[in-house]
Amino acid sequence: MSHWLVYTIGFLAQILFSGRLLVQWILSERSKRIITPALFWKLSLLASFLLFLYGYLRNDFAIMLGQSLTYFIYIRNLHLQGEWQKSPKWFQLFLITFPIFIVIYAYNNGEYDLDQLFRNDAIPFWLLVLGIVSQIVFTLRFIYQWLYSEKTKTSQLPITFWQLSVLGASLILIYAIFRKDPVLFIGHIAGLIIYVRNIFIWKKQLRELR
Repeated sequence: MSHWLVYTIGFLAQILFSGRLLVQWILSERSKRIITPALFWKLSLLASFLLFLYGYLRNDFAIMLGQSLTYFIYIRNLHLQGEWQKSPKWFQLFLITFPIFIVIYAYNNGEYDLDQLFRNDAIPFWLLVLGIVSQIVFTLRFIYQWLYSEKTKTSQLPITFWQLSVLGASLILIYAIFRKDPVLFIGHIAGLIIYVRNIFIWKKQLRELR
């Protein structure tokens, strides 16, 4: 597959990720509190699907790891909001099984080499470790958000989610610079601004409640 098409998939994913943050930020600014619209999770799911594909085409295990850990959390949040149930059953089945299918199919046909992902000549081992750690930290925000939402039985984005977002995005930006990956860099530099802004909105909301 040509490089321009691979990068197009990656940039489209980042545009959708940025779009979800933009929608969430605008709605939060209007209501003067942090809110989580269903569109946030719908855009997240589509963007995650595309970025997973981008990571596969780039032979980048760090990207694939991050998306595989959050993909189903997006689905669960849509379920908590009652949106997932509105989708046709065939569409639900497709979204759940396709990422698994593409990995199994490619691996069994010799197109997907786990050793290649861990020993990619384009990514030094120390950089791969940085990428994996960055993605784990960035993913922890959604694991925390998922556990928090399961506890409250509502889909929310608590303050710790945004704090972990700032830390994870900062680490990924460092990875993107060394990896020379414009998709990751542009996507996370834009997101970092909104993460910080949401923290300020939360602090202002907390002061008003006092």
